[in-house]
Amino acid sequence: MKIFPMASSSINLASFRPSISSLRFSSTNLCNASLSDYNPSRRLALIHLGSAIPQTQLFGVKVSKLLRADGNSIDVVTAGNIAQANTGVTQENALEWVKKDKQRLLHVVYCVGDLDKTIKFYTECLGMKLLRKRDIPEERYTNAFLGYGPEDSHFVVELTYNYGVDKYDIGTGFGHFGIAVEDVNKTVDLIKAKGGKVTREAGPVKGGSTVIALIEDPDGYKFELLERGPTPEPLCQVMLRVGDLDRSINFYEKAFGMELLRKRDNPESKYTIAMMGYGPEDKNAVLELTYNYGITEYDKGNGYAQIAIGTDDVYKTAEAVKLFGGKITREPGPLPGINTKITACLDPDGWKSV
Repeated sequence: MKIFPMASSSINLASFRPSISSLRFSSTNLCNASLSDYNPSRRLALIHLGSAIPQTQLFGVKVSKLLRADGNSIDVVTAGNIAQANTGVTQENALEWVKKDKQRLLHVVYCVGDLDKTIKFYTECLGMKLLRKRDIPEERYTNAFLGYGPEDSHFVVELTYNYGVDKYDIGTGFGHFGIAVEDVNKTVDLIKAKGGKVTREAGPVKGGSTVIALIEDPDGYKFELLERGPTPEPLCQVMLRVGDLDRSINFYEKAFGMELLRKRDNPESKYTIAMMGYGPEDKNAVLELTYNYGITEYDKGNGYAQIAIGTDDVYKTAEAVKLFGGKITREPGPLPGINTKITACLDPDGWKSV
């Protein structure tokens, strides 16, 4: 399914402050927000669904939304379903539905300080195409979507430029993006010729035969180049660091229906990785979760924002997220003016997904 630009793309620079942890805002881009303070844009915050909100059937539990006098809604489980809601049946039904859901990684969102410079680097050095670009002057930001194919069939990047903000803190939690190329050495030479930064020269991985290289884009986001044959999904990885790998694997399997594709421990370097996704690594974009021995928390900065995932039913997905260790930060519902429905959540480490 195709998802349209979301709350992640909205900004009010009046609320931008050097200390992101102190932010409280009603209209802010995700790139400037504390992970625990996520609040969708003005366009989402101003949704008025009225006092008549229909009941929603979630995994056999009927939930009614009632509007309180203060304008906030509350969920009410009808008496006939309380026993079911308090048993393991709900989790079993949730797991059954998640397995049937047709999920797909859609795009990854992050902020850059010079949009034109970044677009130039991605198109000329990494071979991406500019799929679309839109400017929202009233909210002082510009979006650009880039990738290796149409958004409705490929994993793409959504870049956000916030007027007047030329630098972001990437933090220590974000790792890298992975790009599959047919010749890493040629790609590295091209990047050097264009003035790009190479932080690890082309060569085989330690203990393996896959040829890789590490580079940085103009904002300092790291990219790992992996040498592969032709693939339908060259934008192939997003690497994030987590504090408890087994907990994260459990969450992404049960809440999002991802498959553990492989897991590898590297005791000599004191880290373990797990590849999670919806299909083989050579044909699909995957999430690479990394656990560094003894490190349970990371600084997430304010540059990297979130991953968008396509689902058949945001209401059921939200319930699964709640049941299996995640936190809903935007209750499921339609975007204003269009039929697309979204929900936003945090995984157990505080990484955002929409």
